[in-house]
Amino acid sequence: MNAVLTQINGPVARVTLNRPDIHNAFDDQLISELTHTLVDLDQNPSVRVLVLQSEGKSFCAGADLNWMKRMVKYSEQENFDDAMALANMLQTLNDFSKPTIARVQGAAFGGGVGLVACCDLVVATERASFCLSEVKLGLTPATISPFVIEAMGKQQARRYFLTAERFSAQVAQSIGLVHEVVAEDQLAEQLDRWIELLLMGGPGAQKDAKGLINLPALPIPERKKITSEFIARQRTSAEGQEGLTAFFDKRSPNWLESL
Repeated sequence: MNAVLTQINGPVARVTLNRPDIHNAFDDQLISELTHTLVDLDQNPSVRVLVLQSEGKSFCAGADLNWMKRMVKYSEQENFDDAMALANMLQTLNDFSKPTIARVQGAAFGGGVGLVACCDLVVATERASFCLSEVKLGLTPATISPFVIEAMGKQQARRYFLTAERFSAQVAQSIGLVHEVVAEDQLAEQLDRWIELLLMGGPGAQKDAKGLINLPALPIPERKKITSEFIARQRTSAEGQEGLTAFFDKRSPNWLESL
């Protein structure tokens, strides 16, 4: 059975974690499959939006216990290589050049929180819950920490990294990890609403917008130069010219015609 399923419907790709019997916990196989899937979809010009979702009642329980048992016997170098594979998968999702949506229908623990933190938009059901439980095992959320801290902020990470307490979707929304909390029967409607909005934007502009968001923390003078180069390039690009012309002509831009 494939650990990751992919369905492409027009411009929307849905990537599904497919290990419901163990709450979609990941191991080296799932990490490898998900990484390759993300790379392939990022290079697919027909894909405009990625939805990350999962089968079953849980979104992702973090690391598979059997995988963790194997890692206990690994050398430090083998553990480092395993951790780097996970880190590369998270970075691939975080740096995905097209808009990404996390559909969180249930519990997201440990590395599952890392997956959520790497997505651009996050919708969770009212019954979803979150936990950074690593310290209870004598471990730390090390590999996911850059992404989770960026999503929830350092002060919130101080609390949830150290207490390992479980928190609700409503709390996750209040600290910035989740954007929308909806009833379970409204989940599809919220996804469709976001997908419709995302498809209205220019694909090149959205890629550059994600680049702006991920700019390193540089001094203002350097950021002024980089951001001015961004907008100058966009205004003179074929997509920018088409978008502006369509606006003034009161018509839809050509990237909507193919939908």
